[in-house]
Amino acid sequence: MSLQDMNEVSNFKQGSAKGCASNNLNYPPFIPNILDNLMYSKTLCMDAKQSWGNHYDVHSLYGYSMVLASEKALQRVFGANRTLLLTRSSFPGVGKYSGHWLGDNGANWNDIKWAIPGMLEFGLFGIPYIGADICGFFDDSTEELCRRWMQVGAFYPFSRNHNAEGYKPQDPAVYGADSALVRSSKHYLNIRYTLLPYLYTLFYKAHTAGETVVRPVLHEFYSDSATWTVDRQFLWGKYLLITPVLDPGVDKVSAYLPDARCRRNPMGLIIALDDHDSAAGELFWDDGDSRDTVKNSNYIHYKFTVTQGTLTMQVTNNGYNDPNNLKFDNIIILGVPTVPASVSVTDVDATNTTTILDNNNIDYDGAKKVLTLQNLDLILGETYVVEWKVLRINCHPEDNADQAKCEARGCIWDVSAPNCIYPENYGYNVTSLRESNEGMTIDIIRNTKYRSSGRPQSRDIDTLRVDIKYHSSDMLQFKIYDPNDDRYEVPVELSVPTTPETEESNRLYRVAIVKYPFGIQIIRNSTGTIIWDSSVPGFTFSDMFIQVTTRLPSHYVYGFGETEHKTFKHDLNYHTWGMFSKDQPPGYKMNCYGVHPFYMGLENTADAHGVLLLNSNAMGERSTHTHRVPRNLRMNTIARSCVYTDLSLIGRPVLPAYWSLGFQLCRYGYANDKEIETLYTEMKTAGIPYDVQYADIDYMERQLNFVLDKDFQGLPALVDSMRDEGMRFIFILDPAISGNETQPYPAFERGIAADVFIKWPQTISDGIVWGKVWPDYPNVTVDESLDWDTQVELYRSYTAFPDFFRNQTADWWHTEIKDFYENTMKFDGIWIDMNEPASFVHGTVGGKCLGDPVLENPPYMPPLESKHLGLNHKTLCMNSEQILSDGRRVRHYDVHSLYGWSHSKPTYDALLDVTGKRGIVVTRSTYPSSGKWVGHWLGDNNSGWDQLYKSIIGMMEFSLFGISYTGADICGFFNPAEYEMCLRWSQLGAFYPYSRNHNGKGNPRQDPVSWDAAFATATRDVLNIRYTLLPYLYTLMFEAHTKGSTVIRPLLHEFVDDKTTWEIYRQFLWGPALLISPALDPGVTTVRGYIPKDRWYDFHTVTVGVHSTMVDMPTPLNHINLHVRGGYILPWQKPENTTYYSRKNPLGLIVALSDAGTAKGSFFWDDGEGIGKQKVTFEHVQPPKQQILYVFMESLFLNRKSFFHSYLEIYIFCFFLFMGLNHLFQKLISLPQKTEVDQWPELDAF
Repeated sequence: MSLQDMNEVSNFKQGSAKGCASNNLNYPPFIPNILDNLMYSKTLCMDAKQSWGNHYDVHSLYGYSMVLASEKALQRVFGANRTLLLTRSSFPGVGKYSGHWLGDNGANWNDIKWAIPGMLEFGLFGIPYIGADICGFFDDSTEELCRRWMQVGAFYPFSRNHNAEGYKPQDPAVYGADSALVRSSKHYLNIRYTLLPYLYTLFYKAHTAGETVVRPVLHEFYSDSATWTVDRQFLWGKYLLITPVLDPGVDKVSAYLPDARCRRNPMGLIIALDDHDSAAGELFWDDGDSRDTVKNSNYIHYKFTVTQGTLTMQVTNNGYNDPNNLKFDNIIILGVPTVPASVSVTDVDATNTTTILDNNNIDYDGAKKVLTLQNLDLILGETYVVEWKVLRINCHPEDNADQAKCEARGCIWDVSAPNCIYPENYGYNVTSLRESNEGMTIDIIRNTKYRSSGRPQSRDIDTLRVDIKYHSSDMLQFKIYDPNDDRYEVPVELSVPTTPETEESNRLYRVAIVKYPFGIQIIRNSTGTIIWDSSVPGFTFSDMFIQVTTRLPSHYVYGFGETEHKTFKHDLNYHTWGMFSKDQPPGYKMNCYGVHPFYMGLENTADAHGVLLLNSNAMGERSTHTHRVPRNLRMNTIARSCVYTDLSLIGRPVLPAYWSLGFQLCRYGYANDKEIETLYTEMKTAGIPYDVQYADIDYMERQLNFVLDKDFQGLPALVDSMRDEGMRFIFILDPAISGNETQPYPAFERGIAADVFIKWPQTISDGIVWGKVWPDYPNVTVDESLDWDTQVELYRSYTAFPDFFRNQTADWWHTEIKDFYENTMKFDGIWIDMNEPASFVHGTVGGKCLGDPVLENPPYMPPLESKHLGLNHKTLCMNSEQILSDGRRVRHYDVHSLYGWSHSKPTYDALLDVTGKRGIVVTRSTYPSSGKWVGHWLGDNNSGWDQLYKSIIGMMEFSLFGISYTGADICGFFNPAEYEMCLRWSQLGAFYPYSRNHNGKGNPRQDPVSWDAAFATATRDVLNIRYTLLPYLYTLMFEAHTKGSTVIRPLLHEFVDDKTTWEIYRQFLWGPALLISPALDPGVTTVRGYIPKDRWYDFHTVTVGVHSTMVDMPTPLNHINLHVRGGYILPWQKPENTTYYSRKNPLGLIVALSDAGTAKGSFFWDDGEGIGKQKVTFEHVQPPKQQILYVFMESLFLNRKSFFHSYLEIYIFCFFLFMGLNHLFQKLISLPQKTEVDQWPELDAF
């Protein structure tokens, strides 16, 4: 026998005693995911020479070459006698000469299991003489492990007990002659020796016919899909099934016993498509024995038809119940032209339930054009529809496509939809690629075999450059641009790392470039999942049209805003969404106020990645995975971290003032300040918590910014009185400034003097681009009975739009806000509206936009609302000129969707400086990084039941977009509210971060005191819960501000390993620990919700229920379902009618113990509107004899001079509620302090 070890070749030095030279062999351009990410790790330098070539080429053949040499030596020594040769390193072909053992394993239960898949794999590799070191090589084996290993090892082809120096002996004899281990080993070795003739015969069959010796069960029962995952059992040949014990402490084994009788095996279909992609067939099935089954209808009959990628499996008779519960397992389709983008299965008999198949269920052979759908489990006797969506990328996304237009673009016209598709190699090809440890630079050229992209007004750019930068371990950026032209780029600063991640082993990803046609693949190292793959036809780059398509790793995509979505997870079945900021109330597939070209993708492995497409031009995202060129991609192992890291790129959310977390009231349509005073008085009388009152544009004279109306002359005094009582006031500002005033109007006059308004380019005209918004002409009486367009024409004044990109505009805006604060009325926050920017005329007054008309109606129009009316519909002309802070002149066409973004920071800065307090700014139009300065409400919604659940989706999406302070108008803005809906919405809205009841002009009041006493009571009760938990909500806001965490959180962010949570959008979390399950439908008294895997306490009853299941929760009209998660500590405070008074009350803790009896949490506290901070972290542990509560405090301060507070209020915690202990600890303590308690008083009630 010859045993060959260390022949990988192994080396205790890295390469050599002198290291390795720096060259492409030792450091090649691409290194696979190998040990240490180093080619010569624990072996020789790659430029070492062997007779077969460079070690780089033949390294993995070293063991193979040693086996060949050893075989020749053994033949010379032993002549005609057979010998035994064993090698550690192997390569295909080694099995002809040598056996193999599975290496230096460990004495543990994992490695005893691993040995079976190892043997089965080497059977595939042609090395049947295989086995593992019985009882393990490293570490000391327990008696039980060694006894079980001797049992299974008796059936290893190579059966050897072997361990390493320095560990206890483990041969059977060492355990004693009469030990259980020896008796067991003798028994199973006697069986082995009894069956050696059979085993020897199996080796003969392997040697002469290539059969396997140790054999997976699936090799003999491959039609039984249940055998495909069996890896804890194995066969000797065909006839001996070995089922060992592989776990400690068990005396029973769960095993699979296959059945060879064919009528019990799963069924399948083979579909051969004709030239028209059609096919048909039938199936008849009965018990196979009985008479008259047809006559008595005791049978199943199917009619199968295929047309245009849709298989209908229609049951025409279902009179037989097969006792074997047969299913259709595999469907093989011949003649599928290309890989499908998706495959869905609809169970017609189960109320049309549709499932999108995972990639694991789909296999496509491009050479043979064969699509295999596997592991389907379609029940025999039920009707199904199976659809496969072939990746057909639309070459003519514009309307009115025909064959001539399609072929003029060099594309293919086909009868299937979409009719015009790109050929396989349409796009760009790589001409050069330069790599460094910081990234790549790639030059690409358009494949001119095909004609232009078919848009004469948008010149194709033939030569492009691609820069890829490895910013960090979890973020990379790629930019595709014209190296010969200085084109517009988005002027939004991102917080990218100052130094790239140059160490490949630290990066979570690797990048592969496909050269023909050009595409980028980004691969997650840990799983091999391709999370971005643009190596598909159709990449287009022209002056006014850029298109890139990517394959998605799964169907779980979230994000892309701002538009109304019916589910949190996107429906990827050929849907399109446009992105271009617009004065458009929420509506399905309508582009709304802001633009957020960001999505989060979940992979089937429960990993997450995010993609930011840094583009501010009008764009469309199509669910066939087509969008504009991406600029940044970020990846993480959990969805929550994906959001954290994205916010470190665009900026973390603003920390709002504490009072802004209180309940707020607003209405468009207050007649005078007396109405506001009456409302305030009624709310106080009802005792309903309420912190903020608003004034909409009613307070303005003729809707002029900064001018008080005659009917609101008492508002400043009312505001002063309310603020003296602890209330806060927010007023509205629109950006548009009237230019038709007959009396002095300082806001306009100072704006003209400072040159702040948007104008035409000087090459066209030097005049202001006039629009019309809310301001009326002076000295007119508006006839509101006229239609809207007539009112705009007759009564609305010309308005100028400030260009907030200009440096002087911020100064002007600050001056106007300061003047209003000091000379007209005090306020605490600002609400900025209509900043998409919105205009009531299209383009400009008169409707004639100057300059190139192609900007107003570009060659390609994304799927926008009223796209047929052009980009200037309800906004400014695209030829308008704006000036960036560095003096660059840009077209409104490029920066339109940034208007609200540019409006936000100057407003926030002015608020802080003028009031000297933090306050809050709420804006309607947003863009990535807006959250650094502002909050956002979800727009002018409708008073309808569907808006309740859609508001949850909206908040969760804006959490992805980095805006934590969000909420919808409670009870709806448009149309009258209905009692039950408004009450349910008030309960839901009590858990919006931004909790405001607001409705539109002409509708009845809908505030809490406008209904009846029962409504007021129910609202007061739920708002008291909100105010009780405000310390927890404020802490979440702090965590979002400092760490980039989310406040409103989808369940999948906390329970990403539970795929049920990936589809949930009617429940949400406050942070990690409070689950909100509201009633969202009319007439319901029960809510069906999901309780994730953890211990959960009912907030109202402190009871612990089931988890990991759907639960029916009783929900009477005065109730909302709340659950606190075990393992967390929530700070709380006794509520009052305003936060001014609640903040004076003692604080407390809700300690919700986990199953292990532990809990943790954090608490942030400051003065609520300044900069000084204090953070407290709690951890509850359970030692054997006592309960100990540790309270830690650390002081955190921001060094911002104008807002630094030199003091900090420390409140005393007097109530600690421990959920799970049934005790209440009641003791005053000072912070910080450690408190030990041996005995707890009884808890009487929650």
